[in-house]
Amino acid sequence: MTTKPRTLALFCTLAFLAACGQSETADKQKGLSENPNTGNTITRNNTAEPQSLDPHQITGIPEINIIRDLFEGLVQTDEKGGIQPAIAKSWESKDNKTWLFHLREDAKWSNGEPVSAEDFVYSWRRLVDPKTGSPYASYLQAAKVANIDDIIAGKKSPDTLGVKALDTHTFEVTLDAPVPYFPKLLFHAATKPVPKKAVEQFSNKWTQPENMVNNGAYKLSKWVVNERIELVKNPQYYDAAVVKTDKIVHLPISSQSEDVARYQAGEIDITDALPPEQYAKIKSEHANELKTSPMLCTYYLELNNSKAPFNDVRVRKALSLALDRNTLAEKVLGRGEEPAYNYTRVGTAGFVPNVPEWSRWDYARRIEEAKKLLQEAGYSEAKPLTFSYLYNTSEQHKKIAVAIASMWKQALGNVDVKLENQEWKTYTDSRRNGNYQLARASWCGDYNEPSTFLNTLRSGHSSNRAKYSNPAYDALLDQTLQAGTDDNTRSKLYTEAEAVIDKDTAIIPTHGFVNSRLVKERIGGYSTEDVLNELPSKRLFVK
Repeated sequence: MTTKPRTLALFCTLAFLAACGQSETADKQKGLSENPNTGNTITRNNTAEPQSLDPHQITGIPEINIIRDLFEGLVQTDEKGGIQPAIAKSWESKDNKTWLFHLREDAKWSNGEPVSAEDFVYSWRRLVDPKTGSPYASYLQAAKVANIDDIIAGKKSPDTLGVKALDTHTFEVTLDAPVPYFPKLLFHAATKPVPKKAVEQFSNKWTQPENMVNNGAYKLSKWVVNERIELVKNPQYYDAAVVKTDKIVHLPISSQSEDVARYQAGEIDITDALPPEQYAKIKSEHANELKTSPMLCTYYLELNNSKAPFNDVRVRKALSLALDRNTLAEKVLGRGEEPAYNYTRVGTAGFVPNVPEWSRWDYARRIEEAKKLLQEAGYSEAKPLTFSYLYNTSEQHKKIAVAIASMWKQALGNVDVKLENQEWKTYTDSRRNGNYQLARASWCGDYNEPSTFLNTLRSGHSSNRAKYSNPAYDALLDQTLQAGTDDNTRSKLYTEAEAVIDKDTAIIPTHGFVNSRLVKERIGGYSTEDVLNELPSKRLFVK
């Protein structure tokens, strides 16, 4: 699941952001100074204006946070990140290649029509259809759904995808290879159903409040661009009785300082990540409201492997060696973040980290080697290494970028970094289109298994913004799903794949996330045990 805002990656057109049939003028006159936290309402900071609310046009965390409230797939996660039934009440497979999902008879769309197996057939075909242009089309490649490779390559039509409605409530999926963890993949936004009639009738405008039909715990009631998105309880939801909060408000506040200030003013119930420079004070003053938990997310520097200067592995390796990850995690951030030497987040189920030899060197030796590599690549005081560093507008991302650029300048001397910030939508488009040299990025696990990270660096993968390609790396990941591969062998192959990433310096992992938020004491249902950081609003309630 993406960049954070998830990974973090990257997307569609501004057509999805139309002003949704509401009176924006009246809303803006009211402004956000109006306290929304009255009655049975919970207000959450979502950090950015979503690019879209179409599950097939998004990969970022700000989008997925809202999709999670609006749509429900075959499975969902519990408070600890485990998989449990959702629209599918049960599933089975004898060979890990052919899977049968038995759907609930009481699942309905918000217009009262039943959710059927055919809805999933339509939705998955739409996801992989090149005409859709989904940035997550490759998601079903990782799942090895039959014919997916040829469909994405344009060699076969989407209706040849290995999905079938055996009857109204039985959905069959056929894979090209056994994937024992297949159900773990299916809580992700990309695999959730979309309403065929609404999509075909309203085209790009189907996500506007007056047009949207959805099957989740909440319905979209208001979308004021760059101001707020409001959701109300969906009476057609099959489990509506357990949904205790009538209204959810998502705010697009990118400034962490503003986020905390609005929280302290009583305008927000749940913040996003906390500003590092205020963390100690917040921890002292709001100990009972500070919630910290592990998180399957890795922050990294995305290098455009297809463009100079980062098409030279010596340059990539030099910058990785000269990055002081301990100082970054402990001094610049200081909220429990951990230095990262692997793309896959330490703690992911079934993952044994690769330990690079150079990570054991002292910093002086690493700097010496980095200088040697840059010199071999042709850089010197007379010809400094010059490149742009792209990040999305955020106090924290700016702080990290300034710190890293300073490290490189101080350690290597002949490195000139131009910092460039862009708003979330522009930033994601720049990365998606390859219009960058180095960009800050992050990836949060879409499911709790190493392939959720490693597959995104496969050659040609739709989330491979680094433009990295190594057949040996692809072959290792192919082996993980070969017949007879057991869990221990699969784990060793994942470690070998991480070693290849390190050898090539395909990307530069910097640190692993922790999830630290302020949560009002009046809010119940907040879990600190979910490493996937799902936190659907339907779990939350006002005490």
